[in-house]
Amino acid sequence: MNNTPLISLLNIVKKYQIGSVESVVLKDISLTVNEADMLAIVGASGSGKSTLMNIIGLLDKADSGEYLLSGRHVAGLSEDQLALTRNQRIGFVFQQFNLLPRFTAEQNIALPLIYRNVPPHMIKQRVFDVLARVNMQSFAAHRPTQLSGGQQQRVAIARALVGEPHVILADEPTGALDSATGTDIMKLFLALNDEGRTIILVTHDEQVASRCKRRITLADGHIIAESGNETI
Repeated sequence: MNNTPLISLLNIVKKYQIGSVESVVLKDISLTVNEADMLAIVGASGSGKSTLMNIIGLLDKADSGEYLLSGRHVAGLSEDQLALTRNQRIGFVFQQFNLLPRFTAEQNIALPLIYRNVPPHMIKQRVFDVLARVNMQSFAAHRPTQLSGGQQQRVAIARALVGEPHVILADEPTGALDSATGTDIMKLFLALNDEGRTIILVTHDEQVASRCKRRITLADGHIIAESGNETI
């Protein structure tokens, strides 16, 4: 495993105010994710998994603590800088795929590059390359409703890959799939990790977590266990 830190969290605290009640969701979280790592974040509902994922993905901000992405502190970034960093450095894969129903697979995958103002001819080549990587070349013109759940997730993974991000964040990526399709999607994540992609998955699925190189377990906003798997 590459020991170059990609993500460094130090004493992260996140609170939410609901009326007069303050709820501390993350409590003093410290974590390092190295390049080419594959990390599973597990824990019961309400343990803080999604909040931690949102902070790592720059969709939410910590109330205190430090977050360094590729050695750069993110706390001082403006909203525009955060949006640019998300677009260029982070790829997202969601449980419900989050594909735009009126767009074809090709058009959905192209969106991150359109937001970057990449020239159209370059977009077309990049989209073709990632469609081939997830074995979906034959479905470029299909809309989400014409695809199975597993095919939609492959398109979502291609969309995450097309911008060549530093890290892929996957929130319950097999949760909406049957077990056989979920296994296929997990094989794709493992292959991407073998190619050097850094992948962080939030999952409740023990089989998914057991295939990752590392695992942290959250409970009540704390990391209560951390382990590395010797056999992948």
